[in-house]
Amino acid sequence: MYQIKSKLTILILGVILTVSCHGLEDLNVNPDKIGGDNVDPNLLVPTVINGVGKTVVNLGFGDLAGVMQHTQKDGWSSGHNAYDWNNRSQSWAGYYQIMYNGKTLIQKAEDSDLDFHRAVGLIMKSYMFGLITDLWGDAPYTEALRGDEGPEYFDSEFDDQQTIYEGIQSDLKTANTLLSGSQGSYAGIDESQDILFGGNVAKWRKFANSISLRYYMRLSAKDPSWAEQGVKGIINNPQQFPLILQASDDANMAYIGNTSADAWPSNVNFDASPQGSYFRLKMGKPLVDKLQELNDPRLDVWAAEIAVPIVLVPDAPNGTDNTVDGIRYVSQDIVDTYESPEGVGYPVDYDMEYVGYPPGMTFGMAYNLSKNTNQGATNLHASQLNEIYKEASGPLLQSRLISAAEVNLILAEAAFKGWIGGTAMQYYNEGVKQSLAAWGVEGDYTSYISGPAAYTGYADIIDQKWIASWTAASESWFDYRRTGLPDLQSGPASKRQALPLRFYYNIDEIDNNPNVETAIDKLEPTSFKGDDASNNSAWSKMWLLQGTGKPY
Repeated sequence: MYQIKSKLTILILGVILTVSCHGLEDLNVNPDKIGGDNVDPNLLVPTVINGVGKTVVNLGFGDLAGVMQHTQKDGWSSGHNAYDWNNRSQSWAGYYQIMYNGKTLIQKAEDSDLDFHRAVGLIMKSYMFGLITDLWGDAPYTEALRGDEGPEYFDSEFDDQQTIYEGIQSDLKTANTLLSGSQGSYAGIDESQDILFGGNVAKWRKFANSISLRYYMRLSAKDPSWAEQGVKGIINNPQQFPLILQASDDANMAYIGNTSADAWPSNVNFDASPQGSYFRLKMGKPLVDKLQELNDPRLDVWAAEIAVPIVLVPDAPNGTDNTVDGIRYVSQDIVDTYESPEGVGYPVDYDMEYVGYPPGMTFGMAYNLSKNTNQGATNLHASQLNEIYKEASGPLLQSRLISAAEVNLILAEAAFKGWIGGTAMQYYNEGVKQSLAAWGVEGDYTSYISGPAAYTGYADIIDQKWIASWTAASESWFDYRRTGLPDLQSGPASKRQALPLRFYYNIDEIDNNPNVETAIDKLEPTSFKGDDASNNSAWSKMWLLQGTGKPY
């Protein structure tokens, strides 16, 4: 785990090529911006890593944490809790800006014969294109980022998902080969500029192969034979394809916390408003309930205990509502009014420690008898996130690109399917162990794994992947789409009565690139498409999901 220390690097982080309104390819020319002729590839490395890392957190700690019900918001919450998205909600322009810098890194490394830097560029290119196709579906790929070659590339063709996934695997194999030498055989590495692994070649190689494994499993429902062959090719050749199997090798990017731009997004250092990001975020009830069911020590790390528990006094006179020594005592009539259809309509949660928000509430500000019903106000009877998430930086405030927990749980799934040797339980146990280690509670492993969290079947694997993806929830969303697990339900305020499946193609792309229409036509609408005017719906299935019967 490494932080950015170079002042020059910090300056370079702010330099991003601008994408004009004409699709993705008409890149404005500015001699002061990053280009192959005026930058050291070592300065591009942190720029690209930082862009990817912040994207992962913005997704997995942002609205996708709401989709996967890790968190809910009690103010300004429609995109987070209710999936109230449309064709203006998400844009991939920033993703392609990151990859333009990645393209420059690859080109500069090739020109200078720098195999390490070229491999880093290919890995991050694969990561970002993987996100784009996972989130939207078909996308510009083979012709992307070529606007500087002429106007014929201004309106890029959209590649189908299969082509993109195959291209990702090809680039990752190339990266693995490039990184197969000894540490001392590589020239030009500046350890201080590698904010992911500090220039450690072996760790980058494990990262490449772990991403490859992730993407083979991604296609396990769509193309199981291809996925099985790919997984076997990696697992049967561990010397050729080493993996991230220990939490000490996790691909984590730390936050510096010096400015709002490089600080953890829910910090109160740069957003001290009582209605700011931290105070609006609450733990999601599905996650809290699961963690409590499993006696999971990670709950204490992620969540704060409620400020004022509620106790029902059944024989108290009507109207009783008193707080004594930090506990609120209420009478039955107050509870009945709150729980009635005319009230908030949810059961009061009497847990004395942790209370999560139900998904997609219609009047979330009033949840659990909260007296302050303003948007984003403090709810004394529901769990905020742990106070570490108030900080701008800290040892656990990291962008988690992929972890040993995820890799081991992928192997558990592969073993369950009979694709590899070993048992699903063996890999499951190791995945759980590595997640606990990543969050500093590895000392609880023995008691945890011998209790309610003991392996019983396939659903346990996906449940633990969902839990382990805390602050990186995009990956659990992608798992949900191909498995239907965990069995999450949308709430009454949700835009549709099902979890969404993809992002809408943005209106800027629709207005400026006619090729998007073919991609939209290839989407398969579901019964939850509702009043979306075209197949460009968050409830349409991309190629990856078509014909799988998943998740619905």
